[in-house]
Amino acid sequence: MRIAMIGTGYVGLVSGVCFSDFGHDVICVDKDAGKIEKLENGEIPIFEPGLDVLLAKNVEAGRLSFTLDLADALDGAGAVFIAVGTPTRRGDGHADLKYVEAAAREIATTATGPITIVTKSTVPVGTNRKVAEWVRETNPDLDFDVASNPEFLREGAAIDDFMRPDRVVVGVESDRAAEVMAEIYRPLFLRDFPIVTTDLESAEMIKYAANAFLATKITFINEIAALCEKTGADVKQVSKGMGLDGRIGNKFLHAGPGYGGSCFPKDTSALARIGQDYASPMTITEAVIEVNEKVKRRMIEKLRDLCEGSFNGKKVAVLGVTFKPNTDDMRDAPSLTIVPALVGGGAEVCAVDPEGRREGEALLPHVHWETDVYAATAGADLVVILTEWNEFRALDLDRIAAGMATSRMADLRNIYDAERAAAAGFEAYVSVGRKPFPVDL
Repeated sequence: MRIAMIGTGYVGLVSGVCFSDFGHDVICVDKDAGKIEKLENGEIPIFEPGLDVLLAKNVEAGRLSFTLDLADALDGAGAVFIAVGTPTRRGDGHADLKYVEAAAREIATTATGPITIVTKSTVPVGTNRKVAEWVRETNPDLDFDVASNPEFLREGAAIDDFMRPDRVVVGVESDRAAEVMAEIYRPLFLRDFPIVTTDLESAEMIKYAANAFLATKITFINEIAALCEKTGADVKQVSKGMGLDGRIGNKFLHAGPGYGGSCFPKDTSALARIGQDYASPMTITEAVIEVNEKVKRRMIEKLRDLCEGSFNGKKVAVLGVTFKPNTDDMRDAPSLTIVPALVGGGAEVCAVDPEGRREGEALLPHVHWETDVYAATAGADLVVILTEWNEFRALDLDRIAAGMATSRMADLRNIYDAERAAAAGFEAYVSVGRKPFPVDL
């Protein structure tokens, strides 16, 4: 099938590339001429492991191309996917649908034949019906269907998530739309991956409910971690004991400095606003949002305690600034709260991140950047592990401790432990939800 993909951001590009690998003829459309030029030259505007290889393979096979011209992309297409941004709207927490509306109206003025318009962007319940209204208002004569197809891609593992999904969710109202979506996802159906077909509203709600639940698991274990620190329990052991219960599972039960990224912050905020609009408050989700911000602030106090109550004049090495490993995404990363607090308190901050520097230089002013961990930690008073990149999991702690002015570590991802830090010569070590070293910190 010929597919048009509007938007070459994270969701649109990954989806377009993977659909082409299914054997479909995919044309990705974007208004950013610079981005299209880079893609045509084989340059990837985001960091996602394996995406560059898959893109090159399908471009060479003639199944994947890029254009600024929507009319060209829609020519002969059976489906057009809307994969544009839906950022949090300033002031009220709602998802901003201006890009979705613009895409829908442009499709209406450009499409000529029967077409299924598929919303891939994360949108509030009722948006797909609005898409249909916008199209009818703009072009009452267009023969079209709408479908909802929310994405469930984890940054850093997006290709595997697309090719081997836990499930594919499809919301449709017409037999024709159902047939189109069945044809698009036929390669997954043939391999027995679950295809969940629902009405439009249920498909939209599944996305928000899933992300809010995962954010809740993260926030819950972070609250438990705080209690563990007070009682002497070890949150890693608690997480393991909880996760072995099949009703709970071990995923998203890793204590840390709070969730971030492109999905959880904006989706929890949007779900809370939807609940308010329908007079059905999402009380748990609202609490999750509040507690997650408190978790980040609690991390700052951990660091301040390690610096004897003040950041002023201290050199702090920060390892990792992206919200998670295997991505260059800085959106709502804990570093955006923690690093400015260090700088604002008078600290000299030196950061290392395998992929985060490009975004980080703009978002974290007054930070010095290094490519080598040992250069960054030399002469430091404190080293902070903020992102659990593999490069940080097997560091020479003896070398780091020996080169620091004051050998103190805040391991906010629980990569190491107090015993190992003490053996390496650190004079102080704190983590999240576990006993510090020395214990009176």
